[in-house]
Amino acid sequence: MHILLVEDDEPVAHSLRRGLLRYGFAVEWVGTGGAALAYAGPYDVVLLDLGLPDADGLDICKALRSRGDVPIIVISARSDETDRVVGLELGADDYVSKPFGVREVIARIRAVMRRTQPRPPSAPATGPDRYGPRLTIDRKAARVRLDGAEVSLAPKEYDLLAFLTEEPGALMSREQIMEAVWDANWFGPTKTLDVHVAALRRKLAGAITIEAVRGVGFRLIVDEDGDESGSAS
Repeated sequence: MHILLVEDDEPVAHSLRRGLLRYGFAVEWVGTGGAALAYAGPYDVVLLDLGLPDADGLDICKALRSRGDVPIIVISARSDETDRVVGLELGADDYVSKPFGVREVIARIRAVMRRTQPRPPSAPATGPDRYGPRLTIDRKAARVRLDGAEVSLAPKEYDLLAFLTEEPGALMSREQIMEAVWDANWFGPTKTLDVHVAALRRKLAGAITIEAVRGVGFRLIVDEDGDESGSAS
């Protein structure tokens, strides 16, 4: 998916672009409204800051909307409700206030894309995702079941499991996991990650294995044989 990022604050733009690239998005960054209007490349979503040096972001929003139906998500330090309402009335699809985390922005992007590209009527409704013979995750209801019985997970335990199961077998760095689950603005120790990994290993033993790769991060492996002997650390 191609993102057009319109943001004049370089540190914010670099941080957001780096985070989006980690999650597989292609990002084109421009720092002015004029550059946004002049950009001729393809893009699927616009992330538009309102505080631009050469134009009011609301005017840029209106101009971009007049060109087509590409989703526009306003990102701004302006928290005034009037700006939110005007932005939405001018054609923005969503509004994210600074400061924000990369995970929140990605969630907004995915939500906007779901709304603007609805599932065809003939497509079957999706149910819980199954991982091996024992584990299911119902992302819509945020529920996890092991052998059919619901497993009680703390909110961050669920978020961690949901993130790691997006790509079973993929090695995720500690930085990626902390940014995705605890937000890009997390400045505390990462020891909390090890505590939550240990909790998931204990609660879901035999259904998944969470492998630790020293100095890098973690890899979740689905136990396809349903072995109930437990997962290795």
